[in-house]
Amino acid sequence: MRRNTDNHGRHRLDALPFDNSFARLPERFYTRLDPWGLPDPHLIAVSETAAQLIGLHADELEKPEFVQAFAGNAPLPGGETLAAVYSGHQFGVWAGQLGDGRAHLLGEIQTPDGPWELQLKGGGQTPYSRMGDGRAVLRSSIREFLCSEAMAALGIPTTRALALVGSDAPVRRETIETAAIVTRMSPSFVRFGSFEHWAANNDIEALQTLTDYVIERFYPACREDTNPARTMLAEVSRRTAELMADWQAVGFMHGVMNTDNMSILGLTIDYGPYGFMDHFKSGHICNHSDSAGRYRFSHQPHVAIWNLQALCHALMPVMESPTALKTAVEEPFVEAYNRAFIGKMAAKLGFEQAQASDADLVVDLYKVMQDSKVDYPGFFRALAKLPKTHAGAEADAPVRDMFIDRDAADGWLAQWRERLAADTRSDTERQAAMNAVNPKYVLRNWVAESAIRAAQKGDYSELHTIHDCLSRPFDEQPENERYAAPPPDWAEDLEVSCSS
Repeated sequence: MRRNTDNHGRHRLDALPFDNSFARLPERFYTRLDPWGLPDPHLIAVSETAAQLIGLHADELEKPEFVQAFAGNAPLPGGETLAAVYSGHQFGVWAGQLGDGRAHLLGEIQTPDGPWELQLKGGGQTPYSRMGDGRAVLRSSIREFLCSEAMAALGIPTTRALALVGSDAPVRRETIETAAIVTRMSPSFVRFGSFEHWAANNDIEALQTLTDYVIERFYPACREDTNPARTMLAEVSRRTAELMADWQAVGFMHGVMNTDNMSILGLTIDYGPYGFMDHFKSGHICNHSDSAGRYRFSHQPHVAIWNLQALCHALMPVMESPTALKTAVEEPFVEAYNRAFIGKMAAKLGFEQAQASDADLVVDLYKVMQDSKVDYPGFFRALAKLPKTHAGAEADAPVRDMFIDRDAADGWLAQWRERLAADTRSDTERQAAMNAVNPKYVLRNWVAESAIRAAQKGDYSELHTIHDCLSRPFDEQPENERYAAPPPDWAEDLEVSCSS
């Protein structure tokens, strides 16, 4: 082993320290199979920071073997490739058995900071593909790669994206597109729907096995409780609530919060028709397929509770706790969400300490922003520039000029300054604190679309530039200023759907 690592403990690709715990579960949890692979693959993008998480030496990223491994053409020594089964509710309706329809788990790598599973998305059909072809297209793969890494840079819990590999192999969607594979990383890809599957099949033994597995590996403190499953559920509720606070504060919309797209670890998972808020609209629907608006921006925390309730019902046979719905789902969620959301919004607004009354100030802000269609990320960066003491309309212009109704802006700014009066920091110190939590750069749909259109012509330079930009979302980047702008005219009507 010594010859397969450098003196910093970084690994060669053929010597990654696999220890495949999920593959040691009973075989009814998955199907072992190889991915189809991509013909004549080429590397489009790679995340060096993701590679560092698994201890992969940087030199390995440039080798042909790297491309072949993550195109699904060559197995990784020590890995055990499989596709997992699960079920779930989709758009609030029970969908029955689902599973990894186009994903192949390569194996689990052990690191000093915990495990990382590697998964190929787009590697071909599995027994769970239903009517799908098991492939992913370049368009959706770019969106997943960029957003996974952008969310990590924002400090939001998420799966990661190690690599994006493409091919000229045709894939039929609405039109003929080309194939691609994203290598996703996560400590675990177990979902709420993984538990729902066994509950729906009345397989209590498998449900208990999965529960024990998740507790042992990710919630070991729960083992000491008299009701470990209930305690785990409460922790999942808290993590999910804090994730929702992250999403709402940054203006992120997942677009398809089905129970099979909810991580048992409280991570953002399965990037499809997502979106970041441009001009603020509390009822914004980022998924064109969501005709009823179930997953609209303002409803995301409510959907999260609904999904947790579904998880609770699935776990009932192994909890023996009729009060779990309230004590292990609703109460932990509400407490954690309110604390986290108000804390994050207070920091975004430049307050040293959060207060309960800040919730009213946020509600008032949302109203005036929506009425004037104010750019959401741009507003907070502009607000940081304003002095604590009112110095006239000209000094407030960076914010006032964003509003159609300037009187409404003035009214809200007066409330903001009254609340800010107790702040002991200088304007310079406060501005630095605000800019450290308010990203200047998020993955707006038009920015992702720019990368996609260039890539579809064989030009990946735009993708690489955007990837680098989003890795430093809080920094001033004069060379990338264009990516901080609201949508240009050509992008006003961009739509994403469940096929995106």
